[in-house]
Amino acid sequence: MAELQPAWTPSEELKHSTRLYQWMKKYGFDNYDDFHKKSIDDISWFWDEAVKELGWEWYQNYEETLDLSKGIQYPHWFVGGKTNVAHNALDKWAADPASKNRTALYWEGDNGDEVTYTFVELLEKVNAAANGLERIGVKEKDVVLIYMPMLPETLVAMLAISKIGAILAPAFSGYKADAVATRANAAEAKAIITADGFYRRGKKLLMKEEADKAADKSPSVEHVIVVNRTGEDVAWNNDRDIHWDVVANNVSDYTTKETYAHDPFMLIYTSGTTGRPKGAVHTHAGFPVKSAFDAGLCMDVKKDDTLFWYTDMGWMMGPFLVYGGLVNGASIVMFEGTPDYPNPDRVWELVDKYTVTHLGISPTLIRSLMKHGESWIEAHNLSSLKMIGSTGEPWNPEPWKWLYKHAGKSRVPIFNYSGGTEISGGIFGNVLVKPIQPVTFNAALPGMDVSVYDDEGNTVQNDVGELVIRQPWVGMTNGFYKENERYEQSYWSRFKDTWVHGDWVIHDDEGYYTITGRSDDVLNVAGKRLGPAEVESVLVEHEAVVESGVIGIPHEVKGEEAVAFVVLNPKFEASDELMASIKQHLTDMLGKALAPSKVYSVSDLPKTRNAKVMRRAIKSGYLNKESGDLSALENPHAVEEIRSLGKQESLS
Repeated sequence: MAELQPAWTPSEELKHSTRLYQWMKKYGFDNYDDFHKKSIDDISWFWDEAVKELGWEWYQNYEETLDLSKGIQYPHWFVGGKTNVAHNALDKWAADPASKNRTALYWEGDNGDEVTYTFVELLEKVNAAANGLERIGVKEKDVVLIYMPMLPETLVAMLAISKIGAILAPAFSGYKADAVATRANAAEAKAIITADGFYRRGKKLLMKEEADKAADKSPSVEHVIVVNRTGEDVAWNNDRDIHWDVVANNVSDYTTKETYAHDPFMLIYTSGTTGRPKGAVHTHAGFPVKSAFDAGLCMDVKKDDTLFWYTDMGWMMGPFLVYGGLVNGASIVMFEGTPDYPNPDRVWELVDKYTVTHLGISPTLIRSLMKHGESWIEAHNLSSLKMIGSTGEPWNPEPWKWLYKHAGKSRVPIFNYSGGTEISGGIFGNVLVKPIQPVTFNAALPGMDVSVYDDEGNTVQNDVGELVIRQPWVGMTNGFYKENERYEQSYWSRFKDTWVHGDWVIHDDEGYYTITGRSDDVLNVAGKRLGPAEVESVLVEHEAVVESGVIGIPHEVKGEEAVAFVVLNPKFEASDELMASIKQHLTDMLGKALAPSKVYSVSDLPKTRNAKVMRRAIKSGYLNKESGDLSALENPHAVEEIRSLGKQESLS
């Protein structure tokens, strides 16, 4: 790809107004790179200062910021400190006369239903639910699995579980029973909180039936707590089922439990796209501190701002939305529906309606909206936007530029953000005190000691290498739940005392980072590493292509070859001439040796509900292999279309 130039450069006024710059100046830093070096030279000092800057509150102060006596793999942060995430996300704001009547939550349903809670109103709901959960026998350290759509009750339940010192385990709302049961069993969940159903694209989707099947397979589950969302008649087990209204009707004050900083408050199980789900263990002063830090100090979320990330609570960005917003005293927007229903402007309508300042989306979502044109954006006032965040997968230049120009009016920075469930937030980002260019990341975030290694563990520049982290950080998963051997094998087994993240990255001479793909996605074509995102970027530069997915398949001579799948702009029809034009474009840009020789037109690519393309599903479908757990997919029919193409190819 051609060298990219900065698209956005902060004005001196904007730069100086950011929380990050003002914090840097406290310690005498004007230059971000110098400040970043200080942040990793002394990580204990850095994270001690970070929690102070966030205004994190403690019931009992910690004696030591960091204890590494159990090794770098198991850091003990804020030793002896007592706190609770519910206090820092809710209680303290509701107790403050200056903030208690500010909006904590804006919620909108797929069908247009709306709910708004101030901090003090949310506190009343959470206290009631905390009392109710205790009355049915949920105790400290018990695990409660949340299998819920994005509803107000989802937020209330999360905070109530933390309040009583129990552990929440959010599961993707689109999972089927087996995937839910796998997580409930792994976590030994005592209860499941679910809904009768939810609305999606104007239709009612049932959940209770799946929750029942999951509970039947999970011996530890004593209660299934059911929120009435759609009013559907559902099967009822009097020995196990409880109406949410019964649990949440215990209105009274509740004294939040004082938990140790390192006590677990949340288990997030990965989606299972690469085998058995892994349970990342997150603590009261881990995930919430890291997500609040990234949102507040890096993305510049302030008390008067409104944060809206299009996501599901079962993905990491769901809890990030909650704690990144509320711990900073900001408002959050939760949305049950889809960004293009009933029209392609739904997401822009929400930004306009709730004066969203910080919007989070995925590149795939933008690629899918591009085909509808700019008029849907231009119908709305997006002047409230201060930042657009993106996560989930690498960008291609064209959709990035489209978003920046039309939604951002060439003035709103796009904060490219990459990390993971086990990170509690980001490794890389686009800090607002440095220029931003399309697609890339302008910085490793403060406190993240990153490097790019070759196969021998040497640092490489201007070449693809393995992303590694050399020191622990606040928010790093505290192992895998009851599977620490697997945790050590996954991240710590390749280079001594070094976290190997699983991303291929290029770090260039200008200081920018580019993620070319997951290590297990990267192709090795005739001895050259080729990231799928590299090829996909070239494909969407063609005027006929709006989305693309690229996989590698075995090849007798090259070892591996790339195969591409494209979704065409509705203005174009698939034809031999058009596909030949796309192939020629690939050859012109990548060279004949690397360009995919097979390019297929498909109606859609397999995607998760948060609009992330699942390359594993493309590959298993095309090669007609077992696909594994695809319950996270929004559109399983897309896999079958690709499978039929693979079968045709094998017969030809």
